[in-house]
Amino acid sequence: MMQVLAMLYLWLKAGHVIFVVFWMAGLFMLPRFFVYHQECAEGAPENALWVDREARLLRIILWPSLVAVWAFGLVLVVSGGWITQGWLHAKLAMVLVLTGYHVWMADYARHLAVGRRKLTGRQLRLINEVPGVTAAVIIVLVILKPF
Repeated sequence: MMQVLAMLYLWLKAGHVIFVVFWMAGLFMLPRFFVYHQECAEGAPENALWVDREARLLRIILWPSLVAVWAFGLVLVVSGGWITQGWLHAKLAMVLVLTGYHVWMADYARHLAVGRRKLTGRQLRLINEVPGVTAAVIIVLVILKPF
């Protein structure tokens, strides 16, 4: 089994990176959609369009990408033998932060769909920085492997 994983390593890595890009794109887009959604008047026809856009982004891009990132990533961990590496533990912690962020955003989309606008546009713009900062930390951990 390990020989097969070793032969497929570069394909697994490519798949992981491809779906990370898709996932990150969605994580950047959805909060921006929320800002635009909140700026339209409640009950306006445009409101329903934003609900649909948010749902489609989650269903078509974000959820499948999340699953693929985790699946490819876990197979890479096994094939690379990195399970005891400190940098990997830190990376996994950051990926868990992004996963929690993703789940929170899916819940916020559900609230917006029923008219509950809990945050301001400014708060959503600030929250939109979470994936960028987290991705930067992950990239440093993976490239430098500092511990």
